[in-house]
Amino acid sequence: MIEQILSLISDLSPFLIYCALFLFAFAENVFPPSPSDLVVVVGGSLIAANTIHFIPTLLITSFGSLLGFMTLFFIGLKLDQKVLKAGKLKFISKEGLDKTELWFNEYGYFIILANRFLPGTRSVISFFAGISELNAKKTALLALISTLIWNAIIIYLGIIFGNNIKIVDEYLSTYSNIILAITAIVVLIFLIKYFFTRNKIK
Repeated sequence: MIEQILSLISDLSPFLIYCALFLFAFAENVFPPSPSDLVVVVGGSLIAANTIHFIPTLLITSFGSLLGFMTLFFIGLKLDQKVLKAGKLKFISKEGLDKTELWFNEYGYFIILANRFLPGTRSVISFFAGISELNAKKTALLALISTLIWNAIIIYLGIIFGNNIKIVDEYLSTYSNIILAITAIVVLIFLIKYFFTRNKIK
């Protein structure tokens, strides 16, 4: 896929390339799954080819990601708590909502700071951060720091590997699989602990 994206984007003017990078970065959070990371890597490859420049690419992709993250954050924030706690949204139970709020109140800001390094969970994190009513300014700042660091890393990888960015695609895929496996294990442990504690109370 990454080679097709490179072929498609490289034929555009620098301005349109920046626009495409911004839109992909935004869409990843709002309309997952979107190959945002791959497109950012492609941006790095185009920097190596002197088609575009590092700083604009980093800022544009980072602010695109931030805008997408905060869009879902505010959707979660604006959802009527009465609607949520009444159980009218089938995919969110009242009990699950209470647990999530407690979890985010304790670890939420750390999770937001790490969110770009947790592929497959970014949209969920932003949505539930909003539902948990975390501070919007602090959330935006931490999300921006996270995306600046992550995007700088993968842009740099795109620059290093140039036209051999398929290697980066493979690395990112492996990394994503590892993180998803770890996340699944953590969630499983949490669920086992939760049900064990509930049954013990009964």
